[in-house]
Formats: sequence, C-alpha cells, structure tokens
Amino acid sequence: MALFGNAHTIDPGKAAREYARLLGQGEQIHGAYQLIRDAILLTNQRMILIDKQGLTGKKIEYHSLPYRSITHFSVETAGHFDLDAELKIWVSGSSTPIEKTFTKGVNIYEVQAILTQFVAR
Repeated sequence: MALFGNAHTIDPGKAAREYARLLGQGEQIHGAYQLIRDAILLTNQRMILIDKQGLTGKKIEYHSLPYRSITHFSVETAGHFDLDAELKIWVSGSSTPIEKTFTKGVNIYEVQAILTQFVAR
C-alpha cells in the first residue's frame, strides 16, 4: 500500500478533538500530520491512517496499524534540491512499504522519534 502526498503538522490537541471517536480509552495523540485530504495520527498505541475517498471526501477509510506490526521504517531527510522528507514503513506480511512525503515545514526527526519510542517497545 503506497500512499503519497505532502504533509504538514497538526496540533495534537486539535487532532485529539477532531478524531476523538477514533481513540480508545487512555489513547493519546503524540503526532498528527495533515495531507491534502488525508491525515496520519501517531498515538501511544498505534498509527492511524485516515483516507478520505471520492470527490466529496464523505467516505473515509481508517487504517489502524498497531506498532507491533511495524517491522522497520526509514526516514530520508530533505536535501538542497529535494525539499521534501520521506518516511517508509514496512508492516509484517507486506513487502511493499507505506510511503509518506512530508514538506519542509514538518520536523521529520520528530516523526522518527515518536516512531522509535513506540516501535522499539
């Protein structure tokens, strides 16, 4: 599953209010990123990929990836000519990584730190 787009940071408190119905008891958002229409939430329990579909975006698919299913991930920082940073996540049972592209305004090291904190458990 390859999902592409440029992301920017969302305030975790705002994301928690907007996506409260997706969160389990005691689940907290540590990082939130908005793609053009989609979003990525990094909680203390899992990664949630929010995929708005169709022209109106009323149909929404939610992918829940428990951190224990992530086998490894890679981060590629932005360069001089390529201003976007990239995140690739491999999930057990799939040889194709999930790919996300983050704009210059997102601290890719923060994303990597959150993943490291929860994937390494």
